[in-house]
Amino acid sequence: MASWLLPALKAVLPHVGDLVTAAKPVFTRRKAQPGTPASDASLAQQQIAELQAATAQNATHIKELASKLQSTVAALEIAAQLTESRLRRALIVCALAAGVSVAALCVALFTLLAR
Repeated sequence: MASWLLPALKAVLPHVGDLVTAAKPVFTRRKAQPGTPASDASLAQQQIAELQAATAQNATHIKELASKLQSTVAALEIAAQLTESRLRRALIVCALAAGVSVAALCVALFTLLAR
C-alpha cells in the first residue's frame, strides 16, 4: 500500500458524512404516485419556491465570486507591474555589467599588446 494513502484516508474519512449530506438532492421530490391535482399544484409551488431560493443563493454566490475575482485580478495586475519593473531593472544591470566586462576586456587586451 502506498505510504501516502493511509494519512489521506485518515484526513478524508471524518468528512465523508458532510460530503454525502452535501451531495444529496436539496429539492423536494415528486411522490411515487401522483396524487390529486391540488397536491400536485402544491408540490409544484413548493418546488418553484425552492428553485427561486436556490437561484437567489446562486446569485449571491456569483456576486461574491465576482468580487473575489476582481480583487484577484487587481492583485495580479499589481504583481505583474512590479515584476515588469524588476525585470527592466535586472536587464539594465545586466547591460551595465556586460558593458563593464567589455571595457575591462579592452583594457586587458590593450595592456597585453602595449608591452
